[in-house]
Amino acid sequence: MNPLRVAIVGSGPSGFYAAEALLRAGEDTSVDMYEKLPVPFGLVRYGVAPDHPKLKQVTSVFSRIADMPGFRFFGNIHIGRDIAVDRLGRHYHAVIFACGAERERDLGIPGESLSGSHSARGFVAWYNGHPDYRDLRVDLDCDTAAVIGQGNVALDVARILLKDPGDLQATDIADHAYEALRASRIRTVHLIGRRSPAQARFTPRELGEFAGFEDCHVTADPAELRLGPVCEAETGDPRNAAARANLQILRSFGRNGNLASRRCRFRFMRNPVRLGGTDRVESITLERNVLTGGPFRQKCVGTGAFETVSCGLVVRCIGYRTQRLADLPVDRKTGVLKNRSGRLIDANKPLPGLYATGWAKRGPSGTIGTNRGDSVATVEALLSDVHSLVAPVADADDLVDSLRSAGHRIIGFEDWKRIDAVEAANGASLGKPRQKLTRITDMLEAARAVPL
Repeated sequence: MNPLRVAIVGSGPSGFYAAEALLRAGEDTSVDMYEKLPVPFGLVRYGVAPDHPKLKQVTSVFSRIADMPGFRFFGNIHIGRDIAVDRLGRHYHAVIFACGAERERDLGIPGESLSGSHSARGFVAWYNGHPDYRDLRVDLDCDTAAVIGQGNVALDVARILLKDPGDLQATDIADHAYEALRASRIRTVHLIGRRSPAQARFTPRELGEFAGFEDCHVTADPAELRLGPVCEAETGDPRNAAARANLQILRSFGRNGNLASRRCRFRFMRNPVRLGGTDRVESITLERNVLTGGPFRQKCVGTGAFETVSCGLVVRCIGYRTQRLADLPVDRKTGVLKNRSGRLIDANKPLPGLYATGWAKRGPSGTIGTNRGDSVATVEALLSDVHSLVAPVADADDLVDSLRSAGHRIIGFEDWKRIDAVEAANGASLGKPRQKLTRITDMLEAARAVPL
């Protein structure tokens, strides 16, 4: 097959790592990456907290991948809207979906739609300047917030809410979020999880940041940190070092004094059952849980004991689901594209030429680096299928030309570099790494897009 032409949908870490694996495979390969926004990098740009700048340095790796021969970037093209999935497939031997998990999971409880109730996706995208969420109404005129979930995203949300805004001034946080946080009245955050600390999904490094949190009294109820025999068996498993480290950190909380102006309380074995309020969130009702079952198979069971906590903001950090795209099969239980080893399947049969990687393949888990191995595995599956792939019926350039002829403005990687330069220059004048453009019209203006 000469050359192999592959389209990648999505420009986050998994998409770039898949492109790298394809272009280094020794085949005569061309890769076209499609991104619905004018700017690349997905989760790194819009998911990493602004006070964790080192995690964003990986974009320099992605930029080097973009400079590899055979790579092209087509930004500001929404697959499924501007180009139908089946039409895209006719121009390539294969399509890899690296489009992440763009839909949030819901709690499914009364009051969830009240003002002041937000998904983690919306809230994180808001403070990171995503154009789809920059106008989200986030009211921080309350003294208490509840963050539902006990993974790293929940830690990010709690940390951003409680951090001294002055510590965020020199980051790339969106201006509108910084100004809202400067005026915030929130002084207490409850970090709530359904299970015990043995099942918390924090990474010790992220959780450890709370141990040295300045001007914030961080606590966890000692009674909730005492594990039953089944949870003890789980934390004693040699493969579960992270849980043991988390417990040690949680048990160290409360030693930084009670004179701090802010409070963060870790709550375990609590299940949200209702958000109260008339026009906006005023409280959250929690049911106490117990765990039943054997190690690593425990389930939460409500006890019928309830408590109500007054709060004016609720952010649910309980996971994401893949956005349904055309007729691609989505697993209703896991929320990912149905696949086997990265090959999309329907009715248990492979869909020729269609693949998935990243969160669209495995769900929202792991770190940025996890995507490299995941994408390499998908590319290996694709390359093993190479002799059975159907040849494109038309050239990829024809597809792109048709969009341009229809007046569609396409952003190439060189155009992105212009946007990047504008953001960096604007940020430098303010002592920040960048000042993000948060409106697509401003991105397109900065790009001064020209045909590739």
